Amino acid sequence: MGRILFMFSLGAFFFLSSPAKSEQAKTANTPQMPATVAEGEKLFHSYCAGCHGEKAAGTTRGPSFLSPIYKPEHHGDESFVLAAMNGVRSHHWSFGDMPPVPGVSPGEVRKIVGYVRWLQTQAWSAQP
Repeated sequence: MGRILFMFSLGAFFFLSSPAKSEQAKTANTPQMPATVAEGEKLFHSYCAGCHGEKAAGTTRGPSFLSPIYKPEHHGDESFVLAAMNGVRSHHWSFGDMPPVPGVSPGEVRKIVGYVRWLQTQAWSAQP
């Protein structure tokens, strides 16, 4: 009887701690991206990710938008529009000046900003 109970307990332990179960829990805790943000994500990948990185995490060519310096109270949405349309001098980073982004419209930049703000919310709400 003791051996059966031991085997049952061992099986239950492995079942409950299996990677598949862990992955399901992670997926359940990851917020679904709103449909209105998805277009901004596509535009971000087209126009911005080359310098600002996957999920706006930054690269050696451009800063991360997940830095607190890019919080809305310091860099409002329209500052992103102006930077993309006109370029901007280096002032918070050592990557050099940002040139204007060719081919992007102000409306597209606003959709990109919606995606960036969503990423920021996810990143900053995960911090303790």
